[in-house]
Amino acid sequence: QVQLVESGGGLVQPGGSLRLSCAASGSGFSINTMGWYRQAPGKQRELVASTTGRGTTNYADSVKGRFTISRDNAKNTVYLQMNSLKPEDTAVYYCNVDVTRGGWSGLPYWGQGTQVTVSS
Repeated sequence: QVQLVESGGGLVQPGGSLRLSCAASGSGFSINTMGWYRQAPGKQRELVASTTGRGTTNYADSVKGRFTISRDNAKNTVYLQMNSLKPEDTAVYYCNVDVTRGGWSGLPYWGQGTQVTVSS
């Protein structure tokens, strides 16, 4: 009942910027925490940034000061603004939402993933 559609990935030079978007659609749910994860080849998926319904944010040390997570609750959309990109940021980025639906809370949903490649 909940679908996440990601967009905004692509190829960018070091020092460049990208903005990722993730829109949730469906019915009968409310979103709690929203976040972004990434996974590079041969590595484990890691949390990049997250934001609660109250606006509290959390960032991985590797992206702090360069990335900004934000959300538009009216549109059920979460964004990740990525500045000063580095080659080590290259990965598939996944959005994740934690929702309440049908009387159940803490249900996780994942986007399809979008490729971010940072290379000169």
